[in-house]
Amino acid sequence: MLNNLRPLWSLVQCIGEAFSIDPSDDAQRDRLSVKPATLQSVFEVFLKTRDKMNPASPAASSAAPEATAPSAPTQDNKAVAEKHKASGNSQMSAKQYDSAIESYTKAVEFDPTNAVYYSNRAAAYSSKGDHASAILDAEKALEVDPSFVRAYHRLGHAHYCQNEFKAAADAFRRGLDLDPSNANLKSGLQQAESRIPSDDDDDDESPSLEATAPPASAPNAGAAGGMAGMAGMAGMADMLRNMGGGAPGGGAGGMPDLAGLMNNPMMMQMAQQMMQNGGLERLMSNPSVANMMNRMQSGGGVPSMSELMSDPTMRDLASQFGGGGA
Repeated sequence: MLNNLRPLWSLVQCIGEAFSIDPSDDAQRDRLSVKPATLQSVFEVFLKTRDKMNPASPAASSAAPEATAPSAPTQDNKAVAEKHKASGNSQMSAKQYDSAIESYTKAVEFDPTNAVYYSNRAAAYSSKGDHASAILDAEKALEVDPSFVRAYHRLGHAHYCQNEFKAAADAFRRGLDLDPSNANLKSGLQQAESRIPSDDDDDDESPSLEATAPPASAPNAGAAGGMAGMAGMAGMADMLRNMGGGAPGGGAGGMPDLAGLMNNPMMMQMAQQMMQNGGLERLMSNPSVANMMNRMQSGGGVPSMSELMSDPTMRDLASQFGGGGA
């Protein structure tokens, strides 16, 4: 029995030396001992120590999410945010994209719960060619409101302009899940999918783009292409009116008047070539053109030539016509 207690006494001596405790000192023993040293008292000490070490209670943990969630904006803040949004829209019409971004940012500061402000800022970023920032803002808009369909179009357009065609198609497809009849999303999805190369396609040019042209040997191919081309020409005419304003010599966008364009033999030859090879159909279904039309309808202004040329399909069409005229 004594041999069994020797390790215990050795342990007591080691602890005493480590903490400078003398077990034979009555004063130290009274000061450090727990009275009464029962199992219940030891357990109570454990509970008190645990509560001090971990103060998070159920009430505190439930209040934590409320502290991190953004507070609901007041009606006054919403009104100020709307004024900043209106300023941003006016600046977009004037192609003052940096100023528009600042205005939309102020709108977000006053009301971070409105997905429209993030979506509009995404459009401003895309207009100045900063598609990476446009993607972030479009995703933020969808985080705030996953049902905001326009943000899916902004997201798809930004991915498309960065040649991220699979991501663009996914964004358009998600938007169509919410709004199956949305024509802009449909055309955007079709255009993005046509640019996704197949696994065995080693060429840079997508074969699906060539498939959109009507076969020359098919019966009534010319008539069918002509009808589709006339519909596209009508859409292009509307677009040119908005761009030029119909004023002689050019409108606010710096474009010549519609009559002058249509009387230009080279312009007519280009239009006929577009109708014959399917270029016009691709142009009118291009997400950039759809985005441009949306902007003009909402007072967002006409994009510059550098914006148009940042789109892959627009560059392809321009290179085709540039090569054809040489």
